[in-house]
Amino acid sequence: MFRFTTAGESHGRALTLIVEGIPSDVPVDIEYINHQLARRQKGYGRGGRMKIERDTAQILSGVRHGVTLGSPVAMMIENKDWGNWTDVMSVEAVEIAPEKSRVLTRPRPGHADLAGGQKFNQTDLRNVLERASARETAARVACGALARLLLKQFDVEIASHVVQLGGVPDKPLHLSWDDIVNINDDEPLRCGDANAQAQMVELIDCAKKDGDTLGGVFEVVVKNLVAGLGAHTSWDAKLDGQFAQAIVSIPAVKACAVGDGFEIAGEAGSKVHDEITFNREDATYARRTNRAGGLEGGITNGEELRVRGYLKPIATLRTRLGSVDIKTKEDSPAGFERSDTTAVPAAGVIGEAMVALVLAKAMREKFGGDSLGEMKRNFDGYKRQLSEY
Repeated sequence: MFRFTTAGESHGRALTLIVEGIPSDVPVDIEYINHQLARRQKGYGRGGRMKIERDTAQILSGVRHGVTLGSPVAMMIENKDWGNWTDVMSVEAVEIAPEKSRVLTRPRPGHADLAGGQKFNQTDLRNVLERASARETAARVACGALARLLLKQFDVEIASHVVQLGGVPDKPLHLSWDDIVNINDDEPLRCGDANAQAQMVELIDCAKKDGDTLGGVFEVVVKNLVAGLGAHTSWDAKLDGQFAQAIVSIPAVKACAVGDGFEIAGEAGSKVHDEITFNREDATYARRTNRAGGLEGGITNGEELRVRGYLKPIATLRTRLGSVDIKTKEDSPAGFERSDTTAVPAAGVIGEAMVALVLAKAMREKFGGDSLGEMKRNFDGYKRQLSEY
C-alpha cells in the first residue's frame, strides 16, 4: 500500500511527513527534493512569507546510503518563521499578553475559519487556520518528490504550466509537451505564451494595488505513462476520480478537469471522442486526438495525461471583506493574515506532486514488488504483454 501523511502548522516548529510503500533500492536525491520545494516558492504575485522561508527537507528515516530501505520514509521541513511565533504556537501552556496573542475571532470569508471553528468548537480560530493554511502543501511537494523519484525509474515525466490567470487569455491555453517543458522555471508565471504572461503580470500589479487577489487555471501533463493504470471495476479505483480528489484538495482549488473537460461538455459526441489507430510497425495502439486527457473509463490509455486545476482567487484580502466577530457577534471586517496576490504557478507545482502521488500509488498497486528490481521485472513483463496484444 502506497500512502502518505503530513503534519504541522503554518507557524509551528516544522512540517513533518511520512511516505509508506516505496520499494527498497530507489535512489533518493535530496537536492532534487529541495529543487521541487524551491519551485513551489516561485511565481509573480507571491507574498512576504516566500522571502522568509527557504524550504529544505531533512530525511529522518527510511533512506540509507542514498537509497530507500523499503520502510516508511520520514522527512521534516523547518519553518524559518518559527522564532517569531515561539510563544504563540508553543506546545506547552504559556502566559501571553493579549496584545501579542494573535487570537483570531473574525473569520475570513472563503477560508476554513468559521466552519472549522464550529466543527472543532474553537473560539480562537488560529487553531483552525494554522493547519488549513496552504503552508501545509510544502510537505505534500516533498512527498510528491519522493513519488517522482520512483516514477523516474519508469521514465515517467511530469510538468505543469499556467494556462489562464485572472481571465487571461479568454480560453485556457493548449500547449504541446515540448512547449511546456521548455518553459523556464524563472519565468514570472511559468506561462508558455509571452503576451498572455505580460497581461497576467499587469493584472497582478493592479490587483495588489487594489488589495485584491486573482485565481486561475494550471495544467499538469504527464508523459510516458503505460496503458492500464487504474481500473473501471469500482468507483474508487477509477483514476480520474482519484485525480479529482487529489487536485481539489489543494487549497483554493475548486474544480478539476481531465483532458478537455469543461470545454467538451457542450459538444456532440462525434467531436469529442478520440479515434483509435494501430501502428503495425511497432504494434502499438494510439489515439488521433487526446481530448480525453489520457484516461478512458478511469484507466490510463497510453496517451499524455492532462489534468487541470481551477483556483478561486485567494481568500485573504488586504481590502477586508465583511465578517462577524464570533465573540461579540457584531459585524466586523475579516481578520488578515499574510498572503499572496495570486499563487497559480505554485499550485501547478503542488498539482504535479499530487498527480505524482496518485500515479505512484497506481504503479505500486499494478506492479507491486518489495524492491525496485522486482517492481521493474513485473513492469517489463507487463510491457511484453502489451506488445503482444
